[in-house]
Amino acid sequence: MFMKSLSWYLIAALFIISIVPPADAAFSPSEIVAAAGMQRETDMREIRTVLETKLVQQRLEDLGFSTEEATARLSRLSDEQLHALAQKLDSLRTGGDGLGVVIALLVIVILVVLLLQLTGKRIIIQ
Repeated sequence: MFMKSLSWYLIAALFIISIVPPADAAFSPSEIVAAAGMQRETDMREIRTVLETKLVQQRLEDLGFSTEEATARLSRLSDEQLHALAQKLDSLRTGGDGLGVVIALLVIVILVVLLLQLTGKRIIIQ
């Protein structure tokens, strides 16, 4: 009886110990802290170049914003928000994501062909 309760206790203890995630900590060198300020300038420069395009300026005017108002709002963003915006600008394309549309069309075609094969139907093009 003692061995059985001891084994259950050890199983429960190991289970609880394995749940706790390990915590990693380290000192951050001063170069990383200095690079954070440079990163803000890089992100701000990248966003300004996007804001200077005619298409973006026209869209801002349609929404009722001037370029100065947009720049003023950008200066109020935190470093993390500014960096997130700059990263999202990298992923945007003028024409959209054409690869996603092509993949969706291929999946639809494959599903239709598979469905036709399973039902025994044939398409004959003359």
